Amino acid sequence: MTTTADLDLAFAGPVAQAQLIRDGELKPRELVELYLRRIEELNPRLNAYRVVLGEQALAAADGVDTSNGGPLVGIPVAIKDDHALAGQSVTYGSKSPAPVQAADCAAVAALRGAGAIPIGVTNVPELMAWPWTATEANGVTRNPWNLDRTPGGSSGGSASAVAAGLASAGTATDGGGSIRIPAACCGLVGMKPTRALVSTAPLAEMHLGLTVIGAVARTVADSALLLDAFTGSSAYLAAAQREPEGKLKVAISRKLPPGFMALISKDQKLAFERTGRLLEELGHQVSERSPSYGAFSLDFTPTFFRGTADLFDTLDDPSLTSKQTQKLAGIAHKLVSDKRRDAILARRPKTTARIMKLWDEVDVVLMPVLSSTAIAADQPTSRHPLLALDRAARFMPWNPVANMTGQPAIAIPAGIGSDGMPLSVQLVGKHGSEELLYSLASQIQAAGGNWAPIRPEL
Repeated sequence: MTTTADLDLAFAGPVAQAQLIRDGELKPRELVELYLRRIEELNPRLNAYRVVLGEQALAAADGVDTSNGGPLVGIPVAIKDDHALAGQSVTYGSKSPAPVQAADCAAVAALRGAGAIPIGVTNVPELMAWPWTATEANGVTRNPWNLDRTPGGSSGGSASAVAAGLASAGTATDGGGSIRIPAACCGLVGMKPTRALVSTAPLAEMHLGLTVIGAVARTVADSALLLDAFTGSSAYLAAAQREPEGKLKVAISRKLPPGFMALISKDQKLAFERTGRLLEELGHQVSERSPSYGAFSLDFTPTFFRGTADLFDTLDDPSLTSKQTQKLAGIAHKLVSDKRRDAILARRPKTTARIMKLWDEVDVVLMPVLSSTAIAADQPTSRHPLLALDRAARFMPWNPVANMTGQPAIAIPAGIGSDGMPLSVQLVGKHGSEELLYSLASQIQAAGGNWAPIRPEL
């Protein structure tokens, strides 16, 4: 039987849990056992995990030196299925055979070095292509706030696990919103870091530089602690524990980039406007201004397509992917030649400089994450990829720009909608401004009500 104390501990987050472990009030094995019990009970309904590492996690917990541990000492973390994890295959949500990895990728190694314990591998949409998580290989992953809704994608399994209290935090990647979208769908915090801040080794880059590695967590401080662990820093948690220095210049923008069509829901619009007013009440200088997007989507979409096709080409047996994925790769191969890819990449610095001009005059831009709360979980894998792309673009049009420019952006909760689902906004900053974003997000969290006790009732 799950007790209130168990629930409180499961949702306490890495900052509080690691302190309990360091103080000797909690043993790592106890925490792993709690999550394994919850996974056994709830994962059949959520399908957050593809693999559960029960024996390995317990053995790792028994080997933790709590007197000399890192910032994540004894903390169970879910690992997304596009991260190399020693002893496991990286399947990218596909049925294609995949070799067992001999070593951790740099990001997972950094978490282990900080004391974290991988507890399982989480589900992703095939080749991380969509903002929902449903595959022929692993089925449909569901949102703990409402099992009929998606937890988002492509880090949907990690978000579902963390939101349901099946892990303390979860790794994530973001090539077009794939950290921020699941965070928004599930009421979590998701920081998309500046490009290259977190190592993608052994890969030189992911998705032609669009994709970065980060995490989903329940609070701003927990997110910051994970970024500290990834980077070997201590600056991000410290930033999340203080208010911004002085008053900031904040632009607020709901402008759709050219080429995107979407209607923002009443709930999402109200959440965005409430956050804007809150920023004014906190004394920040708020104005309505938008980036000069230009036709950036004409470069983003073929870049994303080509990055997906390049990943498709690395599979041992691409014929085992869904027809949707095969068609997507075929379109990309046909439309995005090496010459066109190189031309797009050559234009990226100029495109970035044009968009970034707004941040020469402001510190942060407030934007929506999604046009609505989480959409249906059962997104068909039989849908033509261009129709799926249209559905995706209408759901999350504000996210890809930060992937093109390489800027940091953090999704934070912004209340609960009339349908009982989480609402969210994002703060987008200058390159390398993660500390500022964490400070401001933490200030919003404190002023707007503590988010930590808000959790789904499964």
